[in-house]
Amino acid sequence: MPGAEDAKLARRERAEAFRAGVHAIVPALVATATWGLVTGVAMVKSGLTESMALAMTLLLYAGSAQLTSLPLIATGAPLWLVFAAGFVVNLRFIIFGAALQPYFRHLSWPKRLGLGYFTTDMGFVLFMPRYGDAAERGTREQLWYFLGTIAPGWLVWQTSSIAGIYMGTLVPAAWSLDFAAVLALLAITVPLANSRPMLISMLAAGVVAWVGQALPLRLGLAAAVIAGVGAGIWAERYFKARA
Repeated sequence: MPGAEDAKLARRERAEAFRAGVHAIVPALVATATWGLVTGVAMVKSGLTESMALAMTLLLYAGSAQLTSLPLIATGAPLWLVFAAGFVVNLRFIIFGAALQPYFRHLSWPKRLGLGYFTTDMGFVLFMPRYGDAAERGTREQLWYFLGTIAPGWLVWQTSSIAGIYMGTLVPAAWSLDFAAVLALLAITVPLANSRPMLISMLAAGVVAWVGQALPLRLGLAAAVIAGVGAGIWAERYFKARA
């Protein structure tokens, strides 16, 4: 029957695309687990109760925003300042959303909202090089590949973060958790430096982030994101024109 055959082909296409996404994200999951564990421990060490930390990791699901807000929470900063700092750190997701919109605009708004919650830096970084130049956007393959990149990351992050929350009281205060978080981020970013535009983007973001350390509300990080994206776009166009 044609209908049953079409349904079977659709299921196969979804499964293959999902597996491809999972295969692409697997190398980054060790670093994701390390970062999640560090964030879980940091939440408890900052004075949050286990239930508060659990709610934060499940509802917020944003490692950089969580780590940014914790020192402010620990020092009793006003609530508006905590939200403002988290907003500034996560400004990059506005760029991600604008870039992903053509691929998922056909979905209902609850589904798009769900994708927004699960979207991660690595999911975006893996998706765009694969489908950025696709002639047709919004296909079943694209959706399920994206799901394959973001679903394992969420599961690993939550598992490791919750483990860190309940292990936080066992971790000595002398341990350098900040250094572990840096190592986790390096494990994620270094393998991405596989082209000249990417290297230029990383260099621009790194320089701006270093220069902008003195800016309030972590504005240096937001400026670094903008500089990195802008430099990457310029470099890609420049090298394509030369080729």
